[in-house]
Amino acid sequence: MRPLHRENHLIERIGWLRAAVLGANDGIISTASLVVGVAAAATTSSEVMVAGVAGMVAGAMSMAAGEYVSVSSQADTEAADLARERRELAETPEAELAELTQIYVDRGIEPDLARQVAEQLTAKDAFAAHARDELGLSAHVVARPVQAALTSAATFAVGAALPVAMAFFTPTAWTSIVVSSGSLVSLAALGAAGAYVGGAGILKPTIRVTFWGAFAMAASAAIGALVGHAV
Repeated sequence: MRPLHRENHLIERIGWLRAAVLGANDGIISTASLVVGVAAAATTSSEVMVAGVAGMVAGAMSMAAGEYVSVSSQADTEAADLARERRELAETPEAELAELTQIYVDRGIEPDLARQVAEQLTAKDAFAAHARDELGLSAHVVARPVQAALTSAATFAVGAALPVAMAFFTPTAWTSIVVSSGSLVSLAALGAAGAYVGGAGILKPTIRVTFWGAFAMAASAAIGALVGHAV
């Protein structure tokens, strides 16, 4: 017997990878924008550091809470659909079998063969077959609130620590330039790393995240300068 061909599909990483990239990206952009905005109006480095550290802590907690609530809502919806599907399988098994058969017919399988496939999968595990093929739910895409919350909070803190560290070691007069430049390099590296881990092309994600990061920091610096002069 020939050995089985084992494959490592990258979509299995989608749950934690999305949360990780979002957290780190938001940590760099929001904290760097905050630091640059405050630096444009501040006169001392302590003001910049207080703003940066506060933004890092508040942002990490906000990301954790936001991800948990958001993904929990998704998980609740999935659980409700699964419960409804389980009930329908118990109450109307023939209708569910016909529905599963039609799903396979719509995908291009001949009706008779589609019926056989539906019957065999139903005999093995009807609930799993309907969850996968009717609802589109499987192990690698199911919502995991705690995983998303912890991943986002941790990666936000790591991302936010970069502009905070840059500000700490930079004279106040150079803070905006150093933090902006360093954060853009960090964003480019993050975009490339995320694309690589996800198996996607590197150039487009790198340009995308760098462009929007530059836009956010430029807008924050402009507003900070305006407010600083006005106040």
